[in-house]
Amino acid sequence: MSFGRAFCVVLAANVVTVQAKAETLADALVGAYNHSGLIEQNRALLRAADEDVAAAVSVLKPVLSWSAEVTQNFGSSRFSNNAAFRSENDDLTVGANLTAELLLYDFGASKFRVEAAKETVLATREVLRNVEQQVMLAAVGAFFGVLEASEFVALRQNNLRLLTQELRAAKDRFEVGEVTRTDVALAEAQLAQARSGLAGAEGDLLRAIEEYRNAVGRTPGNLRQPPRLPNVGSDVRTAKALAVRQHPRILAAQFRTKAADLLVNASTADLNPRISLQGVARVSRDLNSAARGNTASVGVIANQTIYQGGGCPPVSGPTWPSGTRSGPNCTSSSMICSRLSVMPTRRFCLPGPNWKRPKARSVRREIAFQGVREEATLGARTTLDVLDAEQSLLDAETNQVTARANLYVAAYTVLASTGRLTAKDLRLPVQLYDPAAYYNLVKDGPAKKSEQGKKLDRVLRALQKD
Repeated sequence: MSFGRAFCVVLAANVVTVQAKAETLADALVGAYNHSGLIEQNRALLRAADEDVAAAVSVLKPVLSWSAEVTQNFGSSRFSNNAAFRSENDDLTVGANLTAELLLYDFGASKFRVEAAKETVLATREVLRNVEQQVMLAAVGAFFGVLEASEFVALRQNNLRLLTQELRAAKDRFEVGEVTRTDVALAEAQLAQARSGLAGAEGDLLRAIEEYRNAVGRTPGNLRQPPRLPNVGSDVRTAKALAVRQHPRILAAQFRTKAADLLVNASTADLNPRISLQGVARVSRDLNSAARGNTASVGVIANQTIYQGGGCPPVSGPTWPSGTRSGPNCTSSSMICSRLSVMPTRRFCLPGPNWKRPKARSVRREIAFQGVREEATLGARTTLDVLDAEQSLLDAETNQVTARANLYVAAYTVLASTGRLTAKDLRLPVQLYDPAAYYNLVKDGPAKKSEQGKKLDRVLRALQKD
C-alpha cells in the first residue's frame, strides 16, 4: 500500500471517529484538567509544603522521649593503704529514663519559621493555580489548532477541486482554439501546487491532532466552534490592575518574599539563647544486689551556641552569621532576591499592549472569483486571471480562519493574564481540587494512631492508588 493510500485510510478512520462524537471547547478543557500529570505533580508539591508547616509547628510542642541501658561495671576502689579498705566493683545495672522537654522561649525564632512555612504554602498554592492556567491555555491552543488545521484541509480540498475543474475547462477551450497550450500548462502547474499544499495541510492536521492528544489526553472528536468569546473587558488599565491583584505568579512571588522576610527574622532570633523546660524520670536496678533507685527532676535550661564555624557569631563581635546572610532557608541575600523578583514577574504577567480583542475581518472574494470565471468563459479574461483570482480567494479564506483562531486564543490568553483561566472560574463540570483539605489534616501534626492520623493515612493511600 502506498503512503498516499495509507494516509487516506488513516484520515478516513479519523473522519469516522470525528463524526461519532462532537466535542466543545469545554470538553477539551475538562479532559486537560482531569488528565494533566503536571497538575498532579504540583499538587504533590503542595502537599509536601503542607507537611513543612507541621514540621515547623512540632518544635513548639512537647518532646517526649525514653531511653534504656544495661551497664556492667568493673574495677576496684581503695580507700587507704590498708587492704581492709579495698572493695571490688562488679555490678550489673539496668535503668530507664523518661524525658519531657518543652520550648519556653526562643525570641520568636520558631514562630517566625511557622509563619514562613505558611507563606510558602500560600505561594505553592498560587504556583499550582498558575500551572492549572498553563494547562488550560495549552488545551485552548490545541483545540483551535485542530480547528484551524481542519479548516485549512477543507479549503485546500475545495481549492484542488476548483483547479481540477479549471484545468478541464482550459483543456476544453484549448481543443476549440480559445486558449493556448501555455494556459493549459499554467492550470496544470497551479493544480500540482494545490496538491502539494493539500499534502502539507494534511500533515499539519496530523501534527495538530497529536498536540491535542498531548494537551487533552485523547484524540479530538468533531470539534465545534465556540458560540461566543469570553468576557475579557475593554479597558487596559482595569485588566492590568486585575492582573496585579489576581495573577498567580505575582501572588506567588509576593508570598515567597514574605516567607523570606520571616526567615530572616527567625535567623536573627537564633542568635539569642533558647529557654526550655525539661523533666527527667529515672528508674535503675542493680541485679547483683538489692540496690534500686527512683529519681525525678524538673528544671529550666537555657542554652546558646557561641561559635559554629560562621554559622553563629563570635562572642566578641556583632558579625551576622552566614546562615543569616544567605542559607538554604532563603534568608537575607535570598530575601533580597525574592523582593527583586516581584517586579519582573509583574511586568511579565501583565497584559501586553495588544491585549484587546483582535477583529477578524472576513474578505469576501467568492463573488469576485465567480465573476472572473464567467468573464473567462466569454473570452474577457485569461486563464492566468482565473488562477490568480482562485489563489486570492484561498488566501482570503485562510486568513479569515487564522484570524478567528487567533481571536479566541488571544481572548483566553487575556483571561490567563488576569488569573481567571481556572476550572473554577470557567465553571467546568469537574471535581475541583481543594488545596486546603490536606493542609487542614496535617497542620497540627496528628499522631499516627489518632483519629485524624488514621484519616490522613486513608487519604494518602487513596492518593497512592490514583
